[in-house]
Amino acid sequence: MKEVFQFIRDTRRAFIELLDTLTLEQLNEIPAGFNNNIIWNFGHIVVSTQGLCYARSGVRPDTSQIQYLSAYAKGTKPTYFVEQAEVDALKKLAVDTINAIHLDYETDIFVGFQPFETSTYKSTLHKIEEVIMTTAGHDNLHFGYATAQKRLIK
Repeated sequence: MKEVFQFIRDTRRAFIELLDTLTLEQLNEIPAGFNNNIIWNFGHIVVSTQGLCYARSGVRPDTSQIQYLSAYAKGTKPTYFVEQAEVDALKKLAVDTINAIHLDYETDIFVGFQPFETSTYKSTLHKIEEVIMTTAGHDNLHFGYATAQKRLIK
């Protein structure tokens, strides 16, 4: 699993590099044909991973601890202009939260894992390793959306 966590970190670093090439206006722009923007895609991976690993698995069902969840959860779309302070906070959370999940994984916090079905992929995840591997794919899916959006707005 060490390699999977590293792959997630590498994807998030690449996503942060993409963010750093754009202005706030570009991060907030919703390109034609999309219902979200680049910063929403980034915020979404940050909150989703925490929700899948902790809340959906039953390990920490209280989602009030997930910062920015109401803005970036599945089914939401951008409703306000995201300022630089929030972009910076999301970048920090992207790295800090995956490091925390990795540490929690290594210390066996996920022993009480309860299987659940994902709404996106319609598959049941039975153990935390499956959630972490799904996270890698999910992060890359949204990085791909953001890359496509960048091409449309530049």
